[in-house]
Amino acid sequence: MQVPKRPRLVYGRCPMAERIALFATAARGTEDLLADELKELGARRIRQDRGGVRFMATLDEALMVALWSRIAMRVLYPLGAFEAHGAEGLYEAAASIPWEEHLTPEHTFAVDATLKDSEHSHSGFVALKVKDAIVDRLRDTQKARPDVNTRDPDVRVVAHLSRETLSLSLDLCGEPLHRRGYRVRPTPAPLKETLAAAVLRAANYTGTEGLVDPMCGSGTLLIEAGLIARRRAPGLNRDFAVERWPEMGARARELLADMRADARRNERKVEVPLLGFDKDPEALEAADRNVRAARLSEEIQLAEGDATRLPPLPDSGGLIVTNPPYGDRLGTGGQKGMKSFYFKLGESLRVPGWRVWVICGNPAFESAFHARPSAKKDLWNGPIACALLGYRPPDGGNARGDVGDGSEAPLGAPRDSANVAPVRPQHEGEEEG
Repeated sequence: MQVPKRPRLVYGRCPMAERIALFATAARGTEDLLADELKELGARRIRQDRGGVRFMATLDEALMVALWSRIAMRVLYPLGAFEAHGAEGLYEAAASIPWEEHLTPEHTFAVDATLKDSEHSHSGFVALKVKDAIVDRLRDTQKARPDVNTRDPDVRVVAHLSRETLSLSLDLCGEPLHRRGYRVRPTPAPLKETLAAAVLRAANYTGTEGLVDPMCGSGTLLIEAGLIARRRAPGLNRDFAVERWPEMGARARELLADMRADARRNERKVEVPLLGFDKDPEALEAADRNVRAARLSEEIQLAEGDATRLPPLPDSGGLIVTNPPYGDRLGTGGQKGMKSFYFKLGESLRVPGWRVWVICGNPAFESAFHARPSAKKDLWNGPIACALLGYRPPDGGNARGDVGDGSEAPLGAPRDSANVAPVRPQHEGEEEG
């Protein structure tokens, strides 16, 4: 069993100087949004795939993605994909990787494993076999073994077994990118930060118009909007695993220090209202704590309010965006009660000058809202199939959320688009990563 020939991580004087194939994962249904975001960040040869996007990048381009991507969940460096039959096949496949190029006995590591339609029933077993192969290979080649640290490893290995195909990758970021660090107080069924950012991108929110979430819960949509409006990098206040990789870590830390300093210099003052309402005092308390943790207390205002009786909104107009209950947390009434709630919501949210975007996992929503959406997109909120629906303002006002005016990248990264090389689809026969 051989590792496919491919560009490898180049250590020493010029780490990862040539572009290598990487894979950024994303929530199902948001791959196209992530592809657009990666293009803005200077990635090359971008190609959408199920559950993510393949692209080419140098080290500094990959770090720009890690720091600035709002939609990506992980940024992976694929090491290879192999046929792996049974426990022995898993071990042999993992042992064929030259781990000595990526690990030393002085560094810790961990293996995260996922399964799909596999003969194995437990991901922990797959992770164990991969771990054993890594340890044995390092013991043979380096005469010592690295330690496992499942909580905070220097190098995180990602194993995915689909049927009998084992894919092995290194995670450049470590902790998933949706963990921005501001969710100090969750609420039931919170929206992931990366999915919230994808919703805002689909709505073409650039941070230059007002935004209202009438059912803000723990405040995720509001906070992600605040980060966009502030033009703050979502990864600004976190570390990345690549900073601790052997040899490459020093160069990565140097590049990231410059990128973080540049990001802080280019933040901007928020000039538009960002308003959140919720009828649940506990949800508002959670949102307030999260907003403060995100350092957006001056930019975001919270108040108790019923979404079906929305208070007067600023005449400036803007975007109403929300994630209403899908039917399991409204108490009694069943589907009939949900339809009544959605109907009242439609009456309340039709405000002149304000367009509306809603993510909903209840199929009854679209008809009960009694308005024809001008945009519709299927996506997944975890295991729940959802529809993302966009509605024009009732007075026919600003409809830029339908087509996008391109006036400013929602990403917010300070980048001169004229310096970004054109991105073309990856041709058949080229390396996929």
